[in-house]
Parts: sequence; C-alpha cells; structure tokens
Amino acid sequence: MQDIPVIKIEGRTLPEVWEKAVIATWKDGLSIKTEYDKPLDPSSKDCTMIMAVDEPMAEPRIHRAFPGGLEDLEVYRQEVVLGIHDHWIKPEEGKWTYTYHQRMFGFNIEGKTVNQIEDIIEKLSETPYSRRAQAITWNPGMDPFTDDPPCLQRIWCRLVERSDGKLSLNMNTHWRSRDGYKASFMNIFALTDLQAMIAQEISKRIKKEVIVGRYVDISDSFHIYGSYAEEFKKFLKTVGERSFEEKTWKSEFAQPFFEDAKARLENER
Repeated sequence: MQDIPVIKIEGRTLPEVWEKAVIATWKDGLSIKTEYDKPLDPSSKDCTMIMAVDEPMAEPRIHRAFPGGLEDLEVYRQEVVLGIHDHWIKPEEGKWTYTYHQRMFGFNIEGKTVNQIEDIIEKLSETPYSRRAQAITWNPGMDPFTDDPPCLQRIWCRLVERSDGKLSLNMNTHWRSRDGYKASFMNIFALTDLQAMIAQEISKRIKKEVIVGRYVDISDSFHIYGSYAEEFKKFLKTVGERSFEEKTWKSEFAQPFFEDAKARLENER
C-alpha cells in the first residue's frame, strides 16, 4: 500500500477547483477502507487535498452537478453563516452536538461563551497582518466520543495589502475529514460567504475597502466513498461531455431558488 497522496488543485473559481479536485481524487487517490463501509462496498478513494481558489466570489460560483439542490445550498449557507439551526443542538436528547456556526460564534469554553469570528474581525481591524486571527471548532472533551464529530477544524484569516493599495482578506480552512463529492462544494460555498462577511465587517470598522482574497482549503482526508462509485461515474460522464459554461450557474440564476429557501425558513420559524 502506498502512503496517502497529497494533491493540490488551484484555479480562479470555486466550481472549477471543486470539479478538478474530485476528479483528481478519483483518479489518483488511495484506495482505502472507511469506518462506514458495508461488507460489499468497494474501497473509498482518499487523499490529502489542498484546494486554492484565487477569486472565490468570482462568477460563476455554482457547479450544476454538485449533489444537492439550490434551495439546500442556501439553507446550508444560512446554517454556517447565520446559525439558523443552532437551536437543533440538543445532545441530551440525542440530537445535534454542534453546528459550525455555534462553535465559531458561540463556543462555550469553561462556562464562557466566546465569539471567535468577532475576535477575528477585531484582531484584524487593529492589526491587519496578525497571524493570530483564527477560530477552532474541536472540543476535545466531547468530540472524540461522538458519532459525528466536526469535519471543519479551524479557519485562519489574514489581511494583506495588494500592489493597488487595496486590502485583501485571505482565508484558510482546515478539515479533519470530508466527503469530497457530496459535501465539500456546499462547505466551500458557505465558508467563502463567511469570508466575505468578515471582509465587509472589517471594512466598516477601518473605513477602508477590504476585498475577498484567495481561499485555501486543506483536508487531511478528502474522499469519495466506494458506496456511490456508480453515481460518481455518471458525474464523470456528465462533466466530460459539457463545456464549463454548461456545467455552471451564476449566482443571479440561483437567486430565485435562494429566495424560496429563505421563505421556507421563515415559515419554519
């Protein structure tokens, strides 16, 4: 058996990078078992993946073949950025033990609630080049013992001044484990929206434009499960037959679906 391969994918837009990453994982990833395999499931394809998106807010932002609907994408974005489902956290009832939003915006540490995103905004507003602007999700007293511990482990942000004088917010995210095909696109879509929110808030405080800079996504285990290998082969056939324009949507196209999702969430409340 070979060691886990390290794969790096870089590109301008989110859908471009995501598509290249999952295809590279399928082609060059290590065949290895998982804790979720059924007896007859093929091995998964696995690698350590580094994805770099040069312009994460550039259009088109959406890949048509990501597993999920556009309404689901908006709901997930709101879960991460706005915490719309934080009230579902009820481990004592056998329900969710966390959300990413709760861990980043309201982590309970020794009885004290810490808003790590506010700390990032405040730190970079005061010292743009600081290396200490980060947020973590892992709770060592709880997460190793649950069935579904956080995949996202940490985000790290830093401001740099570009040659044109504009400030650029760079963000890295670090993941313990990820379903590359079925989860990572929605993850990145939501996290880059959080990146944009942080940039906007810093801009308000320092009264200077802050643009969304490059986004880097690092996964220790980026994988495609063998249990849906046949589904993924259909994905490969579809993307192989279409142009980039035919495989993507601009945010403008998705907006009506996002509005439907927002209305649905309002009704839930």
